Amino acid sequence: MMKFFLTKKIGGSMTITSQYRQDGEVLVIKVGEKFDFSKVEEFRNAYNNLTDRTNEIAVDLSITEYMDSSALGMLLNMQKSLKSSNYTYSIENARPQVSKILEISRFDKKFEIR
Repeated sequence: MMKFFLTKKIGGSMTITSQYRQDGEVLVIKVGEKFDFSKVEEFRNAYNNLTDRTNEIAVDLSITEYMDSSALGMLLNMQKSLKSSNYTYSIENARPQVSKILEISRFDKKFEIR
């Protein structure tokens, strides 16, 4: 079995990183402590060059302490910009305060929340 692992540092700071797991089938985008409008370009760049093997995009919010409405918009825009492909989308490891925002915004209807 071939192991495939790629980590891509986005921008000058390590606020958003992306890496593949499960032999390239899942792209994991890990967001830093703050997820707001200042991260628009970094977030877009994180899902630019997807592999042919990718079938899921997972957003890891395990260290995210703050997110605003523009972050919610970025998540929706990601889905919209990739709608021609049949990707599965998930949000993983959200902290309680972030989970509450996702729940109130009914993001469980658009993303699998893990």
